[in-house]
Amino acid sequence: TDEQPKAAAVMPQVPFETDTELNKNSLAREKDVFHMSQREMEAHQANLQHLCRICGGSLKTDPYKKCHPVHGPVDEETQALLRKKEKRATSWPDLLIKVFKIDVRGDIDTIHPTHFCHNCWKVIQRKVSNAPHEAHLLEKDPVEWHPHSTSCDVCVTSFRGVKRKKTMLNSQLSKKLRIIAGHTRKIRCTRKVKQLNNKSLMKKISNCKQIHLSTKILAIDYPVDFVKSISCQICEHILADPVETTCKHLFCRVCILKCLKVMGSYCPSCRYPCFPTDLVSPVKSFLSILNNLVLRCPVKGCHEEVFLEKYCQHRSNHKG
Repeated sequence: TDEQPKAAAVMPQVPFETDTELNKNSLAREKDVFHMSQREMEAHQANLQHLCRICGGSLKTDPYKKCHPVHGPVDEETQALLRKKEKRATSWPDLLIKVFKIDVRGDIDTIHPTHFCHNCWKVIQRKVSNAPHEAHLLEKDPVEWHPHSTSCDVCVTSFRGVKRKKTMLNSQLSKKLRIIAGHTRKIRCTRKVKQLNNKSLMKKISNCKQIHLSTKILAIDYPVDFVKSISCQICEHILADPVETTCKHLFCRVCILKCLKVMGSYCPSCRYPCFPTDLVSPVKSFLSILNNLVLRCPVKGCHEEVFLEKYCQHRSNHKG
């Protein structure tokens, strides 16, 4: 009878020791999986840097040995061509969405390459120059990019021509990568929501509803793109005392100075570095177009049509 309690006292310790060992082994495996997945993601991101954002071609084998960033202002040669053709798009994100219908503003570094090849650059040049059959210049459709996975095309392509077997990832690593891919998609959705929230926040910061004019009082039904070009990209009112950034975006002076002070030194449209000292007045031809916009006076019983440059004087007559 004395031996039975001793045995009972000893027995629970064995499973406890076994559980501890299992926990240690499980933690070790999870740690290995995490480090493997982290290395996989780093390798994937490194591979992306050698690919073209648009066509997916290798920048290493590009015969021109040139590449261009997908963000920021266009290069001098493209800028000169745009001015010659009187085109409004002067940053790469604006130009890429017009030429290839690709919006790079929501790009994520772990999914999308950050540069495009010189061949695609030449396609842009031909498109801006209105060359015939420019729609067929790109040999294949723009690439659709996806988060890294166990059957990742980006990583498989990077090993083409190398005689080695692809290492099979175990089920735990596959599960970990699926979780990472799902998390990346969530980040992308969150980023889109943040962009909308930022737009709303910038309007609150500018707080210019009472001093700037709405595009609703334009007397002529201008094309949507034209209305956008004469509107502040922060408050979306008609540009008042307009200024131009280094990346060629237009804002009301008051609006962008407030945003730079509160949100930091970058362009609210493309996030290119921007400082108050960088702001310049737009070209005279644009100011002339702006001043000659026809507005309809919103005062009850008036509805007279006046030019923007004479609008303040007209409104002061109502007050008098």
